[in-house]
Amino acid sequence: MTQPNMELQELIAKMEQRRAYVEAGGGPERAKKQHEGGKLTARERIEKLLDEGSFLEMSTFVQHGRNRLMDGVEAPGEGVVTGSGTIDGRQVFVFSQDFTVLGGSLGKRNALKVTKIMDLAAKTGCPVIGLNDSAGARIQEGVDSLSGYGEIFYRNSIYSGSIPQISAILGPCAGGAVYSPAITDFVLMSRGSSYMFITGPEVIKSVTREEVTFDQLGGADVHTRKSGVAHLAYNGDEAVLQGIRDLLKYLPQNAREMPPVRDCVDPADRRNDKLLDIINPDQRKPYAMHEVIAELVDGGEFLEIQPDWAKNIIIGFAHLNGQPIGIVANNPKAMAGTLNIDASDKAARFIRTCDCYNVPILTLVDVTGFLPGTQQEYGGIIRHGAKMLYAYAEASVPKVTLITRKSYGGAYLAMNSRDMGADVVYAWPTAAVAVMGAEGAANIVYRKEIKEAENPAAKRAEVVAEYKETFDNPYIAAAKGYIDDVIAMEDTRKILIQTFTMLRDKEEVRPYKKHGNIPL
Repeated sequence: MTQPNMELQELIAKMEQRRAYVEAGGGPERAKKQHEGGKLTARERIEKLLDEGSFLEMSTFVQHGRNRLMDGVEAPGEGVVTGSGTIDGRQVFVFSQDFTVLGGSLGKRNALKVTKIMDLAAKTGCPVIGLNDSAGARIQEGVDSLSGYGEIFYRNSIYSGSIPQISAILGPCAGGAVYSPAITDFVLMSRGSSYMFITGPEVIKSVTREEVTFDQLGGADVHTRKSGVAHLAYNGDEAVLQGIRDLLKYLPQNAREMPPVRDCVDPADRRNDKLLDIINPDQRKPYAMHEVIAELVDGGEFLEIQPDWAKNIIIGFAHLNGQPIGIVANNPKAMAGTLNIDASDKAARFIRTCDCYNVPILTLVDVTGFLPGTQQEYGGIIRHGAKMLYAYAEASVPKVTLITRKSYGGAYLAMNSRDMGADVVYAWPTAAVAVMGAEGAANIVYRKEIKEAENPAAKRAEVVAEYKETFDNPYIAAAKGYIDDVIAMEDTRKILIQTFTMLRDKEEVRPYKKHGNIPL
């Protein structure tokens, strides 16, 4: 092999020296502090996230713009590592904020590194993943740092629905920095080491006199249980990174492609005899909708999204015969499965996410209605409930609805009825479809007859039975064409797979518009 001359050797040595300097980030002491805090470094995170040896770094030698406050300040790699790689062989783009370099603070050229890979992700039709661990805007750069955030937010918005965008919160994410993750499709957080908030504990204390810790204000449990800002929480960086890999199994590369189909060893015609033990025809007795889902989907595997927020509605991803689907289901064990403000927001957002990325939707219905009360009305339940109606009507992916038990009132429509655009609607023999339940209807429709009867209790029982026979069952709706078939519970998996296979090449032509105006 020909040996390079001395001058070339020196140039190569300088390049390697510069690269080693950048790759060292803030140095071993700061890396040690990351580890002591239970966190990985920016480069370690990329290494754990991507397939081994697949990372191609970009903008490696970018440096911050010099000004009076930044002169003499060292910032290897500008506080962020950017590039591309693969996850299960699929190309993705990633940026990883480096807290060991100026606290991962965002300056103008830091932002330019991020926006460059966002643009490349959009051009090549690949997901973009942000690993957030930053002290926020770089104060020394003034308005330039705000401009940098603006350029990121702008791209988050215009690429929304075009390529999947996933955010991991693995450390601090405060002030304006929180808005980029909030615009992306999914937010995953690490418990104990990450937090998100607009204003910190000290500012809150000075303004409202409230005393609150970082974790109490914006920790992972806060945002997965109370605010609904985050979708999933895990214990530690590595679990979050694995969560991203798991999530991508259900999503396509971009909006022009279909989600990846995987091999399935679970028989498509597997009988669902367990459902006979799970479902009780008595509407007053709750059952575990999670068990219903597990019985229907491939291998019982269900990736629930936002499992700890608005528990009265269940959303998440699964496979049916290897095909990714999104599932929206009422939860009879939480608030009797009624729809409220948070449940409506949670479901509507998920429905639109599935529609963006060509994921078919299965809706499992067991709902008495929208939650009544002044708190809900004053909070705008009309507007929030309308989001679900809008999202289902807007969605053009295959949509299959299965009424497992009751489906009453406006919630019947909000849970993707035939009238709202469901392609196929099924019901089990346990289903009941009506304006309201028989007990409530009897109090209104037959109030006078009950009051005037010699034996009001006997009369009430009589009219309740009459109402159930006339309205409160699946066959009246099936006779009118609102339900396509009343199916045997044991055959449900086979029928659902057949139905989604039938709908695989569905196309819909919609009126021209710039975009709809969802009731936000």
